[in-house]
Amino acid sequence: MPPNAKSETEPEPAPVSSDEPAADLETANQKIEETTHHSKFRELEQQEQQAAESQRIAQVETTIAPKTTTEAEEAATTSVPVIKKIEHAGEVVTEAIAERTGLPTWGVVAIIILVFLVVFGIIFFCVRRFLKKRRTKDGKGKKGVDMKSVQLLGSAYKEKPDMEELTENAEEGDEEDKQSEQKLGRLNFKLEYDFNSNSLAVTVIQAEELPALDMGGTSDPYVKVYLLPDKKKKFETKVHRKTLSPVFNETFTFKSLPYADAMNKTLVFAIFDFDRFSKHDQIGEVKVPLCTIDLAQTIEEWRDLISVEGEGGQLGDICFSLRYVPTAGKLTVVILEAKNLKKMDVGGLSDPYVKIAIMQNGKRLKKKKTSIKKCTLNPYYNESFSFEVPFEQIQKICLVVTVVDYDRIGTSEPIGRCILGCMGTGTELRHWSDMLASPRRPIAQWHTLKDPEETDEILKNMK
Repeated sequence: MPPNAKSETEPEPAPVSSDEPAADLETANQKIEETTHHSKFRELEQQEQQAAESQRIAQVETTIAPKTTTEAEEAATTSVPVIKKIEHAGEVVTEAIAERTGLPTWGVVAIIILVFLVVFGIIFFCVRRFLKKRRTKDGKGKKGVDMKSVQLLGSAYKEKPDMEELTENAEEGDEEDKQSEQKLGRLNFKLEYDFNSNSLAVTVIQAEELPALDMGGTSDPYVKVYLLPDKKKKFETKVHRKTLSPVFNETFTFKSLPYADAMNKTLVFAIFDFDRFSKHDQIGEVKVPLCTIDLAQTIEEWRDLISVEGEGGQLGDICFSLRYVPTAGKLTVVILEAKNLKKMDVGGLSDPYVKIAIMQNGKRLKKKKTSIKKCTLNPYYNESFSFEVPFEQIQKICLVVTVVDYDRIGTSEPIGRCILGCMGTGTELRHWSDMLASPRRPIAQWHTLKDPEETDEILKNMK
């Protein structure tokens, strides 16, 4: 192909006029230059604004940082002088005390430390005792056993818990608790003396605010009335169950009591808490010397109960069970044990055994006795005896239980006695009534032994 020849594929340029295209190019170039100029100007303005903001942030950071550092430095500098001031004040106080007392400074410091330890120990002890009291109060009554719900069946007699173990925790109480427990209640009574018959009528009216000695929060109170110093005539009220304010309204008469003899005697009201399976606890007593009151008029008053020091139970206590079968006419007596018996021998002990007698109209119908326990004041027997007593005679007989001190050389001497049945009173009558109310069931109970001379008079009155 010749060089001057044109390719068929290349298009030919369109013809352009010489004036119009030049004007259009100039206007387009001017617009492009203007837009680029404006864009560059805007970029410069944005860059200047960003630089100004960065300078402001840097200034703020530089102003904040010194402030925080100065605050930390001020806190550190202020805490150090306070500690130094406290140390200096302590040194000044110790030096002043040392100058006044004449002791060295180390001695004063040791005394201050000792006082601080003593005060801290007292506070710790008080807090511990308070928490211990709260713990015992919260757990009180949760582990108790109601002994009155236990039935002793014949020879299957279970020993009572050791009272020393039960009272260990009670002895840990404070003196304030003991003083608060001294309030034992009060008793209302009436006295009337008859100069014509030389007799003194004593009425036990009521008692109130008695302490609760049972686990259920109540007591079973009854009252013994007797004259000191002879104690030959004793009267007992009925037992009132589960109450701290019993109303008795029972009258007892001391006969053949001349006015001159009455002036030398003291009337005693002893209130006990009845307990079938243990010794009756004495709540308190009221003593009225008859020489201090005017027997020419009727006396009725309230008096506070006072505590006693083992006035009751000087002869000892005995526990036995009774069982009666009406259809067979069989009375079974099981002598279980005795405790705190009176010392009858020279060596301070006794050789006790128990005599059991069935009496009617003052005559002894049948009698039996236990084995002899040598040199003891707390014998354990657990021996059973049976008597044939028809049902029509059970209300007419008396059961006499006597604890006797055996003596090989001389005559055996009775220590104390209990009378149950038609001539029984107080707890003895209650035991007999419970036996009749529960046929075929053994009913066990503790009894306080009475003076043999006093019971002899009761047996003579049966004739």
